[in-house]
Amino acid sequence: MNVKVLALLFLWPLGLMAQGFSGLGTDAEGFATPGPDPTFAFPADHGAHPDYRIEWWYLTANLSGLDGTKYGLQWTLFRSALAPGEAAGWQSPQIWFAHAAVTTPDQHFATERFARGGIGQAGVQANPFRAWIDEWTLEGPDFDTMTLSAQGADFGYDMSLAAKGPLVFHGDNGYSVKSAEGQASYYYSQPFFDISGTLALPTGKVTVTGTAWLDREWSSQPLSDQQSGWDWFSLSFAGGSKLMGFQLRQTDGTHYTASTWIEPDGQTTAYPDGAFTATPLTDSTVAGRQIPTTWRVTLPAQGLDANVTAVNPAAWMGLSVPYWEGPVTVSGSHTGQGYLEMTGYE
Repeated sequence: MNVKVLALLFLWPLGLMAQGFSGLGTDAEGFATPGPDPTFAFPADHGAHPDYRIEWWYLTANLSGLDGTKYGLQWTLFRSALAPGEAAGWQSPQIWFAHAAVTTPDQHFATERFARGGIGQAGVQANPFRAWIDEWTLEGPDFDTMTLSAQGADFGYDMSLAAKGPLVFHGDNGYSVKSAEGQASYYYSQPFFDISGTLALPTGKVTVTGTAWLDREWSSQPLSDQQSGWDWFSLSFAGGSKLMGFQLRQTDGTHYTASTWIEPDGQTTAYPDGAFTATPLTDSTVAGRQIPTTWRVTLPAQGLDANVTAVNPAAWMGLSVPYWEGPVTVSGSHTGQGYLEMTGYE
């Protein structure tokens, strides 16, 4: 292992390796916490919020090659704080890490990067927008028009993005409750990106087009200590509507759910705990684990009763923080495509 990477891991919050994301189920411990009735200020809120413990810029894309082959793409930059606030140089308490992945129908490629804040190796600036870690970048003159790049040992991509709709806000105008105890995050998305560019795979370069969804979320204690993981769906339907839905798995076997129905023009309806359901139908053996890779999802208020099926059941992110993430197809009352993320399957 590279000595610099080893040093970073020793500096890493211990909770990160134990829980997947540092501090998600612990006390806020002096960090700022989200409150109801948020007021967002853009473009500033596209940037970092160092007084909060955890934050991410999370992009997924459903892509098609010229021959119709389906692909998935992920680019995520995470910020995790050892203490609130920012400082120059190595005094910065901010730690950054990033994941990049490409999924094909029969292969899954994933890699990661680590960085300390304060030294220029990683960060986010709001205007003009730029999120980066080493040479990986998501950047543009604003949040609507961007380029995206990442490289791993055996894959890479260079993409262009253009937003075709407005930002959407989850929960109560961006205040997204995650548990019956009241833990919450600030959460908004840009789910209307068109995306195009080139994938670099071991078999050669592939020209692709498709749609992308970018999530922005920050908090200091978004989970209850009674929650063990989550199943998160971002689905785009043939008629132009979209759905964000998640369930947080409780240690007693119950679930806490929330969802947002997004109309083609960006108008939203938020649904509380219990309105959205996600039921596993088929498991696959992935990395020695049983992972649900076919689901039934319902939202009766919108007439949704559909099956969600992994394009590639083996889309396991075998990184320092392991989880499942990959493209899916939708069939049933609604048809379409999207992305599924599942954490906590040990």
